[in-house]
Amino acid sequence: MSAEATNPEAAPTDVTVRRRGRARIDLRRLGRAALLNATAGPAPRDRLPDAISHVAEAHRAHHPEADLTVLGRAYVLAESSHRGQFRKSGEPYITHPLAVTLILAELGAETTTLTASLLHDTVEDTEVTLDQVRREFGDEVAYLVDGVTKVEKIDYGAAAEPETFRKMLVATGSDVRVMSIKLADRLHNMRTLGVMRPEKQARIAKVTRDVLIPLAERLGVQALKTELEDLVFAILHPEECETTRALIADNPGAGDALGAVAEQVTTVLREAGIGAEVLVRPRHFVSVHRARLKRGELRGCDFGRLLVLVAEDADCYAVLGELHTCFTPVISEFKDFIAAPKFNLYQSLHTAIAAPDGAVAEVLIRTHRMHKVAEAGVVALGNPHVGQESDTAGSQADDGERVDPTRPGWLSRLLDWQQSAPDPDTFWTSLRADLAEDDEITVFRADGSAPGTISLPAGASCVDAAYAQHGEAAHTCLGARVNGRLAPLSTVLGDGDTVQLLLAQDAVSGPSPEWLDHARTPAARIAITGWLRAHPESAAPPAPTDPRPQVSVPADRRSGAELHADLDGEQPAAVRPAGCCTPVPPDEITGFRVRGGSVTVHRARCSAVDAMRGLGREPVTVRWGDTPQGRVTLVAESFGRPGLLADLTEAIATFGAAVVSANVEPPSEQRVRHTYTLHLPDVTGLAALMRAMRDVPGVYDVSRAHPSRGVS
Repeated sequence: MSAEATNPEAAPTDVTVRRRGRARIDLRRLGRAALLNATAGPAPRDRLPDAISHVAEAHRAHHPEADLTVLGRAYVLAESSHRGQFRKSGEPYITHPLAVTLILAELGAETTTLTASLLHDTVEDTEVTLDQVRREFGDEVAYLVDGVTKVEKIDYGAAAEPETFRKMLVATGSDVRVMSIKLADRLHNMRTLGVMRPEKQARIAKVTRDVLIPLAERLGVQALKTELEDLVFAILHPEECETTRALIADNPGAGDALGAVAEQVTTVLREAGIGAEVLVRPRHFVSVHRARLKRGELRGCDFGRLLVLVAEDADCYAVLGELHTCFTPVISEFKDFIAAPKFNLYQSLHTAIAAPDGAVAEVLIRTHRMHKVAEAGVVALGNPHVGQESDTAGSQADDGERVDPTRPGWLSRLLDWQQSAPDPDTFWTSLRADLAEDDEITVFRADGSAPGTISLPAGASCVDAAYAQHGEAAHTCLGARVNGRLAPLSTVLGDGDTVQLLLAQDAVSGPSPEWLDHARTPAARIAITGWLRAHPESAAPPAPTDPRPQVSVPADRRSGAELHADLDGEQPAAVRPAGCCTPVPPDEITGFRVRGGSVTVHRARCSAVDAMRGLGREPVTVRWGDTPQGRVTLVAESFGRPGLLADLTEAIATFGAAVVSANVEPPSEQRVRHTYTLHLPDVTGLAALMRAMRDVPGVYDVSRAHPSRGVS
């Protein structure tokens, strides 16, 4: 915290003010009120200090029955402890916690959050201790204040900032109100950033852009996120910001165009008997800038959207039906975030309609409650622990940490991987990369174990799913089945996919360096990098080899099953099974004469049979003799792992089969193909042998050889 103030007019706030319909608080007036309150002595016990009257008014608008006495006590402690401290702009320092608290009060935060907000800088910047806060205001307030208190720079040096964010995120994992206070604190600091050196402004703005704005988006606090975007935009992209400001100024009639469409929509809904409030919602600066980049020249309706507020969920769809009936809908713009809410709690119907004059207007349809959550996100949810009994184990984890039952999936993932990133630089880099992901998907676990779903960022692969589900045990992952089909680990997952991860039974296997090319989540990247550092020999490139090396097994030239051919009394030089399909009893077979007077026998469904017929070759009638032995070629498809060849040959030997020849192709996308020609003492055991080979860990398919598979 320790924020420095500046001219509040330095940032582009015109759009924000119009959007909210409430003027910004006057910091100088707050400063005077705080000083007058300090010199006039304590306020009477039956009323609040005048300096927080605006906070009380905003708070009562959302919580009419709230007990405000605790806010009065918190203000008295904050004002007295910060007395004599001033911001760089000259206002008393108490104006900062007052302004932060007002931001949260306007969003609908409950009393405990506002109390902690008033006190959020006391432990960091004054002589007040955390124990004192705990004695006077309770454990919850103390937890929130501690969560937003920076670590000491003298202890952490250059790592102080990332370690402060790590501390805040861990605290947020137990209570999301910690991050609510931090976001409001950063918003007020960004509003008052102009007196600082340009290079420091840029540094703070970049951290806000890379970390705080994505966190505001993920927590659903759109009201804070949009204003933070505009403030960062003005600092980091001043020319584009000025261009956007001029574009808005040059289109003063943009609101009229949307207003005309709003009147038409209001009339349609009134005639349909649907109670709804239709509002014109101007875009903020960054939204206008993005729309201009996407669409080029902007028209009147492009400078804002229509917001339709109704009472019930069913009314949302009723409004949608009327709009699509009475106007021309732009189907490509329709999105249903009510049936499928976004990962940040956001719910709304999005559509676009074309008015009779050709103007196209985007429309948001939601209930009043959805709108409150869309604007305030987790702040609107209040105390995440309400209803929990503080003296039961249900409110604490096994390690004594508080448990937030509303903790979103992305936050759980973040808290998991940060434990594996002890290095501040790794944590800071991974945090920014993680927060840069704009969307989230949910995939289902095929094994049915709890929890049945895995939350991942959009673009995640099977590698990410493996580490999200199994942690470091994913080092032995051999492959995956996605929606029931075998897939390489590089497969990018989609929302709603079902994933089954296949792990090796041994602990020798490990990830390859190529996995880093497919890992999107910090958890996967950190775990893979750690394993490769611990096993440097695994990261070394393989020695140059022949493009298709083969592993050969000494051939056993024993004869196959007994075969007979009917050649009208002629005696063939030999009758032998074809190597392309290696028929064995009781396969249906057919034969063809070949050079040298021999007869080659194929399975009836072998593709070579059709090829021979196409060449005009006449088939020869062949039949099996009484000998049960035979020769067969099998193809085993598997994921590569150490010891696989030994395990397969052991399974083959268990059935008494002799290996005539074997061929192992080089791995491709972690998959390996083994081709075995085997002599079976009894061909009736072929099906059982194939089942035994499939049971070898890492093997996912065993089949008879076929020419189309390139086996000969």
